[in-house]
Amino acid sequence: MKFITKRIHAFLDYPVALALIALPFLLGLGSSNPLALQLSVATGIAALILTLLTNHHLGVLKVIPYTFHLAVDFLVAIVFILAPFIFSFEGIDAYYYWINGIAVLVVVSLHKSEVAV
Repeated sequence: MKFITKRIHAFLDYPVALALIALPFLLGLGSSNPLALQLSVATGIAALILTLLTNHHLGVLKVIPYTFHLAVDFLVAIVFILAPFIFSFEGIDAYYYWINGIAVLVVVSLHKSEVAV
């Protein structure tokens, strides 16, 4: 059952981007590898820019197709799931990336296709 619409996704994008920037500091990420903190913050900034540029109702400039946005989200999910293995993240650093990666995969996989009429 796919129920996440373009509109719902747009409302999720801004708080998720801000969480990716703030949570690493609040959770003290980086104990196993400083990159655990830096990767999340950089991804959060990139996600904020992507959201501002995406062609959906909360996009500001609307120059990036929504389908491209979804593809980027999918790639980020895969990178987040693999990052603990590639960069030797341990403990909370690893769990943070696995949980976020899985969450993004779930959101993308539950995306409802919207056909323009």
